[in-house]
Amino acid sequence: MDQDQQPGQDAGPTERGRFVTLEGPEGSGKTIQAARLRDAAVAAGIPVLLTREPGGTPVGERIREMLMAAGQQAVAIGARADAFLFNAARAQHVDDVIRPALARGELVICARYADSTIAYQGYGSGLPIAGLRELERLATDGLRPDLTILLDLPVEIGLARKALDEQQRFEAGFDLAYHQRVREGFRQMAVAQPDRFVTINATADEGAVQASIRRAIGRLPGLAAIGAVPGGATADEPELPVLRITR
Repeated sequence: MDQDQQPGQDAGPTERGRFVTLEGPEGSGKTIQAARLRDAAVAAGIPVLLTREPGGTPVGERIREMLMAAGQQAVAIGARADAFLFNAARAQHVDDVIRPALARGELVICARYADSTIAYQGYGSGLPIAGLRELERLATDGLRPDLTILLDLPVEIGLARKALDEQQRFEAGFDLAYHQRVREGFRQMAVAQPDRFVTINATADEGAVQASIRRAIGRLPGLAAIGAVPGGATADEPELPVLRITR
């Protein structure tokens, strides 16, 4: 991890909040699991902000409309343009939403963040990873998550979870091999950064996945109460249903 990307760099007079991201292939359940985690934080009395990428700001939502549109609304966008657009939305998101919330001491839960650009435009589309990392550093000003939950599952299962009329651009317009490269990219990042990533088997039922997420979040300082919320992980439950990833 680069020195200018260490978690916690924003600490000041008020204790910095925690930054947690949920990543994974299409159909892995990031949106619903992020919302359920937000609800658990509220129930535990922890100040929390739920957000997503691309999006989270007026600028980001406008960019999202273009990036995600499928069918007749789809716009042809090349991989390099994708990378710049995702990071443009991210820069505004970090400046206007994520950093201020962390400065207020809030738990920030974000469905997708910079790892998605590395996985999709890097591993999926073949853009140089080193160049994408430089773009990431500029867009995020070095802000990286304290914890990243990787919801992992075979791409065939994830893609089958959405009906045709629910599919967005990346689900509808990219082939199976592309999505397999994306999944492999996420898995390689998890292997390379075990201090930040926890990989959870997203083929498990929704409640089991949520319990595992809460247990992982509860290991962060100040967030143990999330695991005590009804429906969350308890000390009597088995270990996280992680997928053991090897190179």
